[in-house]
Amino acid sequence: MSTEPEKSDLHEYAGGWITERKGTEIPFFLKLAYPIIAAAVLIYIFVYMNGEINHSTRGPLVQQLNAVTGSANGFMYMVAGLIVIYAIILFAFVYKKSDHEE
Repeated sequence: MSTEPEKSDLHEYAGGWITERKGTEIPFFLKLAYPIIAAAVLIYIFVYMNGEINHSTRGPLVQQLNAVTGSANGFMYMVAGLIVIYAIILFAFVYKKSDHEE
């Protein structure tokens, strides 16, 4: 008798690096963690878009650097948009019903 589960119950991703049992759902704490992490990343992007300009010691230096180099707000908004697109794709994958058909 073998203690190994049947091969037909396992689904492989990434060429066998990741395996999961068919019908396994994503744990609730991960379904909760994904939106929280995505929101934290977006908040961080907007709060520190131009650097830490309100810091007591570094703030004046960062403001001088920003004055010399210019603003990167357009690029940072594009990065935030990419984060939103990625988050939408991630949420669609996380919250859909799993169906492993081979």
